[in-house]
Amino acid sequence: MSTTTFEKAQAGPAAAPQPRSGRPPRRGRRRPLRAALLHGGLAVASLIALAPVAWLFFLSLGPDKDDYLHPGKILGKLSFSNYSFVLQHTGFFDWFKSTMIVALGTTVIGVFVAATTGYAVSRMRFPGYKQLMWVLLLTQAFPIAILIVPMYEIFSQLGLIDTYWSLIIINCTTAVPYSAWLLKGYFDTIPFEIDEAGRVDGLSPFGTFFRLILPLARPGLAVAAFYNFITAVSEVAFATTFMLDDSKYTFAVGLQTFVSQHDAQWNYMAATAVLIAIPVSVFFYLVQKNLVTGLTAGGTKG
Repeated sequence: MSTTTFEKAQAGPAAAPQPRSGRPPRRGRRRPLRAALLHGGLAVASLIALAPVAWLFFLSLGPDKDDYLHPGKILGKLSFSNYSFVLQHTGFFDWFKSTMIVALGTTVIGVFVAATTGYAVSRMRFPGYKQLMWVLLLTQAFPIAILIVPMYEIFSQLGLIDTYWSLIIINCTTAVPYSAWLLKGYFDTIPFEIDEAGRVDGLSPFGTFFRLILPLARPGLAVAAFYNFITAVSEVAFATTFMLDDSKYTFAVGLQTFVSQHDAQWNYMAATAVLIAIPVSVFFYLVQKNLVTGLTAGGTKG
């Protein structure tokens, strides 16, 4: 054995390379500049979205109808008198009752019809199932102006003029086509094996639909319910034409009572608009947990 070999044996195995002192960035961790830009953009978008609401609330605190022309003067005379007038001297609570009846009726009936339609087209292959969805979509192409007169004639013969049922039916014809397309796309994302498992367990098609599919489709149902609710609350044309009794006006029609041919009480309109936003915000809060999931999942399959 040579001296060189002996020295190498004494030295032992080569030392392993030392790890770098700096830690690699964790997965999903954003760089500071990128995170700052992202949060800054979100903050600006939030301000843009909230600015009209804040401005409307600010104008509602001006006691005079012409304060919107000089908003700087409102700071010196802030008052809740507009809200007191709307709540005590108008039919606000009648409007609220009518709006809730129409909106909730439209939501329940519209979501049920849209869910059954979307599920049938998603799962069953009957003659004309594709054409059915396109026909529903085609109904959205007709302007409201050309539908008011024939619908008024039909409802007059059925005795539904000046009833809540007329607005519920009309709102459903507007909201159901879109909701059916939305829910059909969501039902497509639910595996068909769940239906088969329900049938193996002895469930009927309706039992499978109500006990297995609907609980899984809760996010999609939340989106459809919110859309139906907003459609009913904001509808104006048919509510103005079909509702003759002042006590049956909805919020959208009640707002028009503050506008005459030569005058407009903008302060009362602003206060009423803020009050209208409260039930809509409450409904949004109840379904907001499922809204994002429903909006994204419904478009994964056509």
